[in-house]
Amino acid sequence: MTDSGIVFSNVTKRYGTDPSAPLAVQGVSFEVPRGTLTTILGPSGCGKTTTLRMIAGLKSPTSGQIIIAGKDVTTLGPAQRNVSMMFQSYALFPHMSVVDNVMYGLRMSGIAQDTARPQAVEALRNVGLVGYDDRLPSELSGGQQQRVALARALVLEPAVLLFDEPLSNLDARLRREMREEIRTLQQRLQLTVAYVTHDQSEALAVSDQIIVMNHGLIAQRGTPQDLYEYPQSEFVAGFMGEAMLFPATADADGHVTLGPLTLKARRAVAPGAVKAAVRPEAWLIHRDGTGLEGTCVKTAYLGSVYEYTFKTGLGQIFVVSPDLSDVLSPGDQVGLSLADHGVSVVSAA
Repeated sequence: MTDSGIVFSNVTKRYGTDPSAPLAVQGVSFEVPRGTLTTILGPSGCGKTTTLRMIAGLKSPTSGQIIIAGKDVTTLGPAQRNVSMMFQSYALFPHMSVVDNVMYGLRMSGIAQDTARPQAVEALRNVGLVGYDDRLPSELSGGQQQRVALARALVLEPAVLLFDEPLSNLDARLRREMREEIRTLQQRLQLTVAYVTHDQSEALAVSDQIIVMNHGLIAQRGTPQDLYEYPQSEFVAGFMGEAMLFPATADADGHVTLGPLTLKARRAVAPGAVKAAVRPEAWLIHRDGTGLEGTCVKTAYLGSVYEYTFKTGLGQIFVVSPDLSDVLSPGDQVGLSLADHGVSVVSAA
């Protein structure tokens, strides 16, 4: 446990005093190793934000134990936990300069201005903002405002840094740049981070560990590759990417029959009815009709790939193809087979 930045042990949260009220978080247990980034991912209402706020001390658990940096903080308030939280709104003071915003937490802690200012300037340097000390937030871009908020969180040298949907207010290009910066900074400074998002690609890009939540429970946790390549349930398979689920049958040797196609389950699965989770990029298209027969009904050009919809004996299938040289048209008859990647087998619910 000494290497754990955060430990959740059987934590439950019920809103209100009615014992029959539904649980927002139901007996959740996990660890965030020190110096790593864990993303808590899931749809709206799954319990991820409640979990983050219990780490921060903004909400109290109904039962269970929360440990941060080896200290039991279950009953402690936010100021006693040595955590910093960065919200999606950034929450900068508009009338304060950049450096004063970053110094604010230090000054509230009783640190003299002569000591606080150099620390704030260094925190700004760490996030790539040099020479912006005296500007107002209104004079900064969205990405620069986010860096100021990040510097303000880092200057307090928290044991744990918390992010609540930090990139949701940014456009697509800036979102990609900032997630790379957050990940680089986290690794360089060896920060312990808990990060909440509903964006699967964001979670895959920044995380050492991903925890997928659904209805207040942990559906699955593991490395980004584990969750993408080896989902353990229909929910996780469908949530991590755009996998389509097809009824299939597994035999005792682990071979899975999906219509006219046969694939090998990469992890042990019980014989009988299963579901094959197939991602759009896993389908291979054959002009000679090999495999599952399909008729192209829709096409879309996205620059680097084509998107196709096929009518097949398994129903409509959505396919993403990187082949820009042999372009299909609606009405074309083709065959579809499966690649080795992007296909997983889960138990039928």
